[in-house]
Amino acid sequence: MQEQINNPLHGKRLDTIIEYLVEYYGWEELGQRIPIRCFNENPSVKSSLTFLRKTPWAREKVEQLYVKTLLKK
Repeated sequence: MQEQINNPLHGKRLDTIIEYLVEYYGWEELGQRIPIRCFNENPSVKSSLTFLRKTPWAREKVEQLYVKTLLKK
């Protein structure tokens, strides 16, 4: 099994990533940065998880924003 020492997504659950981004940016700014309905209209972690698990391009954008946000620190 290949180790993923430098992969900040390794071992991170999608719900943990969403909760981190919401805490860091808030729903409003998150919806501006990634303009998808589950962030802009009646947002919740549950609805976001449902959408992102079915939509690879949106999940990729969320993961990219997460990594970019971690690098800011």
